[in-house]
This record gives sequence, C-alpha cells and structure tokens, in this order.
Amino acid sequence: MLLKRIADTDMFSSVRNMQRLQQQLNRMLTADNWQSTQEYPAINLWTSENGAIVQSEIPGIDPKEVDISLVNDTLTIKGSRNPDTLPEEPRCHRQERGCGQFTRSLQLPFDIEVDKVEARFSNGVLQIALPRAEADKPRKIGVVSE
Repeated sequence: MLLKRIADTDMFSSVRNMQRLQQQLNRMLTADNWQSTQEYPAINLWTSENGAIVQSEIPGIDPKEVDISLVNDTLTIKGSRNPDTLPEEPRCHRQERGCGQFTRSLQLPFDIEVDKVEARFSNGVLQIALPRAEADKPRKIGVVSE
C-alpha cells in the first residue's frame, strides 16, 4: 500500500515527504534529551601568546547561577535552565528549547594565571578571559656568536 502511494506521486514530492518525516522523528527523539546530539553549551576558544578567550552561548540563564571553575588546565562551566512555566490553558505544541542541568569541561592548551581570570555575561553570551601564566609564555632566546 505504501509503495503504491509512493509510486503514484512524483519522486520529488516523495523525497520531501521522507525528509519531513525524518525531521519530525529527530525532533521527537531528542525533545526530552536536548544534549543527545551535541554538547551544551557550545563553546568557542581563541588563543594567543598572552592567553585565551572562551565564549559560550547560554541564553535564558541567570549569570548568578553559572558556576565556572578552573582546576589545573581544565575549565568547567556548570549551570541549569529552568523549564518555561505558562498558565494551564496553553498546551505545548512544540518544545525545542531544552531545560535542566548542564556541565561542559574544556582542556586548555596552557597554564593560566588563575587570579587574573575574568568572566562577563552579556546578551546571553558568557565570555571568559584566561590570561596565560608568565612561566608558560613563549620566550625568545637570543643566540650569542663566539
């Protein structure tokens, strides 16, 4: 019966229908587990000779509820997002924004001056400035000729 229905429609319509079905199944399977397909929160890391900058998008989260820790060369960001609360009348038609606790750890490529780390939160983006330890900075060695 399904083959007859597919054969009766044009090929492009069938492909679009299969893609739509796959998207709906993906949404359905990941609705309760928002971290299943990728790690959350997403992190960007930039490095230079002087240090590193980490940016992470965590919209809708109170910055006071975010815990940032640095142990040896591992940076960890922890927090949680509470579920949206609406009056009883509306029913959820689609839920793509996740909720619950998250933890994300990142190994840094060099030692950090822990006392000089700064974290800022603006427009849902967390930015952490991680200055490189003086002892770990590259040094230029002069060559003496004899």
